[in-house]
Amino acid sequence: MSQNRPKRYAIVIDTFKCFDCKACMAACKVENNVPKGFWRNWVRHTGGIGGRRTQYQPGQCMQCDKPTCVAACPVNATYKLKNGIVTIDALKCIGCGNCVTACPYGARYRNPASRIADKCDFCLHRLARGEEPACVETCPTRARTFGDLNDPASRISELVKRENLVRVFVPTVNTAPNIFYYAGTHLLDWAVTPTLPGGVHMPEKFWKTSE
Repeated sequence: MSQNRPKRYAIVIDTFKCFDCKACMAACKVENNVPKGFWRNWVRHTGGIGGRRTQYQPGQCMQCDKPTCVAACPVNATYKLKNGIVTIDALKCIGCGNCVTACPYGARYRNPASRIADKCDFCLHRLARGEEPACVETCPTRARTFGDLNDPASRISELVKRENLVRVFVPTVNTAPNIFYYAGTHLLDWAVTPTLPGGVHMPEKFWKTSE
């Protein structure tokens, strides 16, 4: 791989290792000073596997390759970095909430104090220090694997190539999310009910059914 090639960050989550301890949620909330009543990430119950155990789906901003939130922002405050992370320029954000409505995963909120949109950014400040996102580092079962998809030697690249991974898709639009889930030999039928368009003006290309 060329040293000039940009990184492309993603997370693989092993659903069998998650037991809903919510350490990832607590770590994220403290690390990013998320206000009371709001969260940057979550753990959802998605039923059972073969009637034997409850299954959990940890999640957060999907860091989509085709993010609807970016297209919905009228002032370009929400944008995508070269490393694949979708982030927010707090100085540009006007607090309109357009991106909050445009996210089909419900991964954004508007800070009640600053009135600025907020969401997971893989803990950019930690990445700058050479550290992993707080949720990844804190997980007691190491259910999350974080890394660079553009590095063929990385653990995450090996998992994406080798394992049976799935992504949570929206039926009406393919945002190409970069959170991957491992389910072994089990098939996961995970999808989200779109919250879009909710009065948000979006380019027509986003509303064509994905093939």
